[in-house]
Amino acid sequence: MPLITSRPTSKWNPPGTMDSFLSSPLKFLVRHLYALFLLLQGPPYHIPVHKKPIRVVCISDTHCKTGLVPDGDLLIHAGDLTEAGTVQQIQAQIDWLQSLPHAEKIVIAGNHDAYFDPASRSRSDEGRMLSWGEIQYLQNSSVTLVFPEHNNRHLNIYGAPQIPICGGSNFAFQYGRHADPWSQSIPQETDILVTHTPPRYHLDNTSTALGCQLLLKEIWRVQPKLHVFGHIHAGHGKEKVFWDEGQKAYERVCARKDRGLIRDFFAVWAWLDVIRVILYGIQNVLWSRVWGGDARGGWMVNAALAYLDTGKLGNPVEMIEL
Repeated sequence: MPLITSRPTSKWNPPGTMDSFLSSPLKFLVRHLYALFLLLQGPPYHIPVHKKPIRVVCISDTHCKTGLVPDGDLLIHAGDLTEAGTVQQIQAQIDWLQSLPHAEKIVIAGNHDAYFDPASRSRSDEGRMLSWGEIQYLQNSSVTLVFPEHNNRHLNIYGAPQIPICGGSNFAFQYGRHADPWSQSIPQETDILVTHTPPRYHLDNTSTALGCQLLLKEIWRVQPKLHVFGHIHAGHGKEKVFWDEGQKAYERVCARKDRGLIRDFFAVWAWLDVIRVILYGIQNVLWSRVWGGDARGGWMVNAALAYLDTGKLGNPVEMIEL
């Protein structure tokens, strides 16, 4: 019942259903319509029959904890391996990741992984080193992975840890809300993007929208097949993206300030965007399900394993085939 009626205990937890509705009926409606159309649409892309799918296993926000991780071809950890970000904590998580059977492994840092950012690193960790083994650590950098068992298919992966400021000096890789660390930063040929922060309005705690607007703008430019992130535990899940006018209309409605029941009713331009979401949703469902058209979209995955602010791993591991 609290999830229906109560306000969240913090901005990091999801608001109750009634609270979301009363804050902005318009946004409440468009979020549910958009989710329905995404559910009804076909896959965002089709893997050619002559290509063996690459199974990508996505995790994030393990915060010093370990758990069962399904096997796959590529394991991605999208940051917040630890709580305090000491070398000892990070190395323990690396050792756990090294014990997993995945042939390829990618890791980026999160805001809790203080050691990686000189501005937040503990003095006691200065000069200490980590042993990565076969794991690829990305920090505003790229790597191209080749998969011999998949006809030598390759994937271009870019990873970046920075997040909008949300804590004190012990948090790593923070930037001010008006700073822009993203524009033209991601290589155009990126197949998989790994960031710690979500883009705004997508798997970032619905109505509170804690993701980054500038990152959203940048991924519209690049349009990767897969974007993996974490940070916002309450946003866990996966979402199709199609990079179309319906998605733009959805994001415009989500960008509106919460105005309540009466003012939402008279928001004419916003209602036109709701109509656009409906029309493009219907068109896309017909295109994929009736006419058999091929989509050119991708996936967004909030891979946070930590469940809300409980301090426990409770969210399931997400997997995507590319």
